[in-house]
Amino acid sequence: MDGQTRRARHSFTSLLTSLVFLFLDFLDASLCVLYRFLDAFFEGKPSPCYCHESGGGGGRSGASGGDGESEVSESLYGRRNVFREMGMLRWVERWDLYGSAGKVVMNHRRRWSDCGCESCVSWASNDALKLHVVVQEPLQVFPNFSESARTNYRFFAVDLLGFGRSPKPRDCTYTLKDHLGMIEKSVIIPYGLNSFHLVAHSMGCVIALALAAKYTKSVKSITITAPPCFPSLKRNASLTALEKLAEKRLWPPLLFGSAVMSWYEHLGRCVCFLLCRNHRTWERILKLVTRRSDLHFAAVDLTRHTHHSAWHTMHNVICGGAKFLDDYLERLRKSRARIVIIHGNRDKVVPLECSSNIKMKIPHAEVDIIPNVGHTTVILGREQAFTRKLEHVWAKFASLGPELDRGLVLERW
Repeated sequence: MDGQTRRARHSFTSLLTSLVFLFLDFLDASLCVLYRFLDAFFEGKPSPCYCHESGGGGGRSGASGGDGESEVSESLYGRRNVFREMGMLRWVERWDLYGSAGKVVMNHRRRWSDCGCESCVSWASNDALKLHVVVQEPLQVFPNFSESARTNYRFFAVDLLGFGRSPKPRDCTYTLKDHLGMIEKSVIIPYGLNSFHLVAHSMGCVIALALAAKYTKSVKSITITAPPCFPSLKRNASLTALEKLAEKRLWPPLLFGSAVMSWYEHLGRCVCFLLCRNHRTWERILKLVTRRSDLHFAAVDLTRHTHHSAWHTMHNVICGGAKFLDDYLERLRKSRARIVIIHGNRDKVVPLECSSNIKMKIPHAEVDIIPNVGHTTVILGREQAFTRKLEHVWAKFASLGPELDRGLVLERW
């Protein structure tokens, strides 16, 4: 293929991409109006969204006050939409029958568009919100660890706030501070963990680094897999992280889907309405297709979240957390915490430069690039190799004292 043909192909692809995302801009702005009417019809007042100026987001600022970790990410309001900038939604802002634009609806534990099955709403019956934590059992969560590891360690598998069987509160903005607070409240404090190892994948890596930076004297090792971490010294770090992780591309399909779910609030809500609200139907279909009565927890938990929890966690943890990453890494560098980074060389979701960024900040960090695996297959499909790696990391600390008192927190999403 000569240079002229390549340029023509590139120009055509760029034009097609621009047209597709221009249409999605229009569709998302139109859905903003539609959901406003539907929410008002089903719930009595329209739900707030981030299609309007940040100044109108009065109940959206984070749950806990003014420190940075409790603030919402700039990427929520900084996403550009051609039709929104043209003023397409101004008449909606003026027309507000209920006078509640920009306020979080506090009277409902879930939206009408969220799943209402027992496993998704059982948390609402408890006054004290705590994460769903699997402690040591069942063995299918930890099937590949050796008998020695299961004897010498306490294992904790944590469903992050807003995911799996953990609470999914609607009046929460799922900031880093919210996630850290729930992990402390649900695992570290009640189980008295004063010495532990951390293991995390993808989005959980940001939370694990934040937790390790807060507990530098307690954390013994951090094993992070496919960490979506970008330098925070750049201006507009949150928007930079969004553009890096969810670049507007048509190919491959995985990146296109990531862009749609990250840039378009209302289109993402439609997808969650189809997949998450009907997760029991999809689970039945999977059981029929695979002819298995028990599905892998990763397949089941994949759709057990709300759009509100996934949307805010993506922006406030991955994008918003980019602002604090350098500070976390500097604390961990000074504490000499053992950090192991595992990344697949075919990861199409999180670029390899993310692992390189951490290595540059923490030279003593160990980076293990796994050939021929992607974002999820770096773990799924090679569970035995992954657990052997973990046991190898933990064994290096066997000489530091009794292992029985040490806990392991596994963050899973």
